[in-house]
Amino acid sequence: MSEGFASERDRPDACPGALQVHPAADGGLARIRVPGGTLSTEQLRVLVTAAEELGNSTVELTSRANLQLRGVEFPEELGRRIGAVGLLPSLTHERVRNIVASPGVGLDDPGWLPVQRVVRELDRGICSTPRLAELSGRFLFTVDDGSGDVSRLRGDVGLLPLDGETVAVLLGGNDSGARVRPAEAAETAVLAAEEFLAERDRQGGGVWRVAELDTTGNLADTLRARSGRAGGTVVEVTPPFGARRDQQEKPSVGVLTRTGGEVALGVGAPLGRLSPAQMHSIIRAAEAASGAVRLTPWRTAVLPGVREHEHRSWFSELHSCGLIVDPSSPFNGVTACAGDPGCAKSLADVHRDAAYSAARGAAVAPGDLPVHWVGCSRRCGRPRGPVVEVLAGASGYRVSSGTRDDELIRVDDAGVETVAEAVEHARRPGSAAPTTGQHDGFGQSRVNSDQDTTNEDDR
Repeated sequence: MSEGFASERDRPDACPGALQVHPAADGGLARIRVPGGTLSTEQLRVLVTAAEELGNSTVELTSRANLQLRGVEFPEELGRRIGAVGLLPSLTHERVRNIVASPGVGLDDPGWLPVQRVVRELDRGICSTPRLAELSGRFLFTVDDGSGDVSRLRGDVGLLPLDGETVAVLLGGNDSGARVRPAEAAETAVLAAEEFLAERDRQGGGVWRVAELDTTGNLADTLRARSGRAGGTVVEVTPPFGARRDQQEKPSVGVLTRTGGEVALGVGAPLGRLSPAQMHSIIRAAEAASGAVRLTPWRTAVLPGVREHEHRSWFSELHSCGLIVDPSSPFNGVTACAGDPGCAKSLADVHRDAAYSAARGAAVAPGDLPVHWVGCSRRCGRPRGPVVEVLAGASGYRVSSGTRDDELIRVDDAGVETVAEAVEHARRPGSAAPTTGQHDGFGQSRVNSDQDTTNEDDR
């Protein structure tokens, strides 16, 4: 384990849950796990009512397709309410039920894996395995439909179908070489998590994620051996494949699919936050369609089963309350950490400034980079892959673009007006920083970013 992780992981994991709330600057922060991202309209109504009556009324979407409520004063009452609608099946394991699934499965293609069934089996397996309560609240399972969309998140344990009969098991986003049948996929993922804890104990560290192990070789070897004995297969991983580190992540909004007289609508939450009015609008649209909503790790919601002849009227309603339904919206792909006043560590009100910048932005085009605003060097919630990052500092914002390991600095110590211009240029891959003729920090220097991401939460 690296020294950076060692020093960070000496403290207990404080990742919040629905009952173990985090004492944020604006009150208790409750994170509600939604394995697979699917919610019924009944569950959504309970959540929006709880946000209004027990919190500050805002519902946040996280980058793991979970939900957060802020300003929560009575977590026990919150737990009682969400437990009554099936959102709290285990008090001991509630923080470790982090399962992200491909949100588009079944919309126009059944996919190679019965994703939602595997999610349910995996959730039951996690909750029924006492040892897995020791996992960190940041440990992530991914269940892919074969498209590779959630495998790119580089979860700790991933299931990626290669065809209708074979599922590859990923560790830390990389192929372990183990192959199992779809019927054994959930059980194998539980086994992999148990083996992670055993390997962590053998290495004598307190790591939270697979990638933090000194080496994953022993873990992969053990998983391959047990998979072979259980009737699975093992392949030589040459060359190793896995999720590309430079893969861009970006939400999808608008009409996602059309099939059989129905469409699936993608709806974005501005800066990842939903007001009660926006939540109720989503609920009404879902009730008129399939009765369910699928949350995505890109802070969007998918409404499947909308009648094609009604979808324009629903788009109009959803848009009228401030939701993102147009892929060209300047808010599409813009996210932010909690910022001031929600986080005491933040150096700026990033939500206010991000909204100001996006409102003045040009239409988003296909291929434009996502933008993430952060209030401090912890960079909470930053998406994986290339991204435009707007980082608050003591003297202003720094705008950079690229990956975590190779960033191009566009502007430094800048005010919001200058930042808005820099973001416009940086969103378009290959564009140069603008020339202003002023000493306002614009530049072309590169930085090997060694930022502290060990504290990154899953907003």
